[in-house]
Amino acid sequence: MVSKLLDEFEHKIDDIKLIPSRGGAFEVMANEDLIYSKLATGEHAEYEDVAGPLRDKLAAA
Repeated sequence: MVSKLLDEFEHKIDDIKLIPSRGGAFEVMANEDLIYSKLATGEHAEYEDVAGPLRDKLAAA
C-alpha cells in the first residue's frame, strides 16, 4: 500500500513514516489528523480506505 500511496501522492506530501507497532494497530495520519484506524474499524484497510480520505485532506489544505 505504501508504494501505491507514494505513486499517487509523491508530489503532494513531504514524507511518509512507517512506525512498527503491536496488537493489530494500523493507523494512518496526515499531520495530526487520523485518516484510518484498524483499531477503530476492526478491518484491514483497502487502498481506497486510506487514499480517499487522504485525497480529501490534501484537497482541503
